[in-house]
Amino acid sequence: MEFIEFRLYWEGKINRRDLIEQFGVSLPQASSDFNRYQEMAPGNLVYDTRAKHYYPSDKFKLRLLNPDSTRYLANLLSISSGILSTGESWLATIPSYDVVPQPHRGIDPEKLRRVVVAIREGVALQVCYQSMSASEPEWRWITPHALAFDGYRWHTRAFCHKASTFKDFVLARIITIKGTKAQAINPQDDREWHEVVPVRIGPHPGLTESQRKAIALDYGMVDAEMVIPVRRGFLYYFLKRLGLDVDPNVRQPRHQQIALLNRDEVCAAFSLSEGNMP
Repeated sequence: MEFIEFRLYWEGKINRRDLIEQFGVSLPQASSDFNRYQEMAPGNLVYDTRAKHYYPSDKFKLRLLNPDSTRYLANLLSISSGILSTGESWLATIPSYDVVPQPHRGIDPEKLRRVVVAIREGVALQVCYQSMSASEPEWRWITPHALAFDGYRWHTRAFCHKASTFKDFVLARIITIKGTKAQAINPQDDREWHEVVPVRIGPHPGLTESQRKAIALDYGMVDAEMVIPVRRGFLYYFLKRLGLDVDPNVRQPRHQQIALLNRDEVCAAFSLSEGNMP
């Protein structure tokens, strides 16, 4: 039913063949599905006997879906990255598009599997890890409890038995995994992971009034403000991605575009994790 409505809203038409190809149902079942949709959303469909397509009526109204741009664009991103084929996507026609390429960061599936198993079973892993603070890889025991994506790289959030603290470990920098052992580490003790900091952003005050309105619209701000809940352990990555990790006067307003509105609060939380912000 959602697929029917998705196609009607985004593609402007749908027929029984679309259901047959997408879900592998029979022709009678596809006809039955359209009858069911018409019962759920009376007046939403009109059928063109010449084109043999259903079209949204003049009174068409979404009943099952919220008009969500994110879902449509996520289909394009999934096709671009190879996660979905065009046949698996809900999109019938693919508009011309492209995605800015990023360097591929490969992760050994066997190492990922062992980390996932360790998270599930609550055990420690002996890993050879290349830290950027060390010139050579080092062996250490870690107890992972979660996976994390910073927008560019995948990490595992784990207790480091060498440093006696919770840290992020880039999965691709795990060189080798040896053994496992039982370990009584409570993930709830990872305060940086569980504490959430409200980060308030708004248009950069150095922009013109018209530019500030455009930025507010671009980010979907309400009253020129947006509050984004961020895990304290993610603050470093989040602020860096948005260019908020440096003095706000370093970049020109038209380049920076947004500003941190609760800088003192964020600085206080950030200093607990990574040191002082500029």
